[in-house]
Amino acid sequence: MQTITVVGGNLFALAARFLGDATQWIRIAQLNGLSDPMLQGVVTLRIPDLDASATGGVAPQ
Repeated sequence: MQTITVVGGNLFALAARFLGDATQWIRIAQLNGLSDPMLQGVVTLRIPDLDASATGGVAPQ
């Protein structure tokens, strides 16, 4: 797990960048007690470790 600080943005973009899959934004949200994927202001977030089996609720094809 790593910790990052961002200014604004959204969890979709962060999940794509750090987890390789934008649909895994919910993992970041849950770890940080968030429900809204849109971020405002300066926010420090914990980013979960990569998990190839996590699909963000989308069934693998």
